[in-house]
Amino acid sequence: MAVSEIRQATVKRKTSETDISLFLRLDGSGEADVDTGIGFFDHMLKSFAKHGLFDLKLKVTGDLIVDCHHTIEDVGIVLGEAIKEALGDKRSIRRYGDIILPMDESLILCAIDLSGRPFLVFDSTFTADSVGYFDTQMVREFFYAVSYSAGMNLHIRKITGDNDHHIIEGMFKAFAKALDEATMKDPRIKAVLSTKGSL
Repeated sequence: MAVSEIRQATVKRKTSETDISLFLRLDGSGEADVDTGIGFFDHMLKSFAKHGLFDLKLKVTGDLIVDCHHTIEDVGIVLGEAIKEALGDKRSIRRYGDIILPMDESLILCAIDLSGRPFLVFDSTFTADSVGYFDTQMVREFFYAVSYSAGMNLHIRKITGDNDHHIIEGMFKAFAKALDEATMKDPRIKAVLSTKGSL
């Protein structure tokens, strides 16, 4: 792959609530250097990078003294922006990706369309309020932020599952695998996969 074809992006975001620097390479090897200040969130983002074969560097300083909300949501915004920027004109990408992924007793469906039209369908319940210092209600907020910043149609559904850790980890891994498939280039696609001529 020529240097000009390397699909990557660096995005920074600084507000009164968070200070974020994120680097994403789509065609990577799964290397991750992540520090959000939330241990379980770090674990999820490292799993995202590993299973999607993305390279991810992320440093966050957030107002965790308030709660985890701003940090998790803003990381979703920045990650979505990085995905969109790294994809560029979306030429030759498969556009769609999907998987049904098992994680112990949990089974997660994830489907993506990199259509440029943001929409999230999230179907899951959790039994606990948090896993570590990660509020379970923030799972949906994170994926909502990613989908709207990236301009993707994203469906995530828990088919089965009892353990919140397994369910959430399954979601991050399924998202990674579906996104990897959707962003792959197919030599048969000469422009963009749309009758409109653009995505």
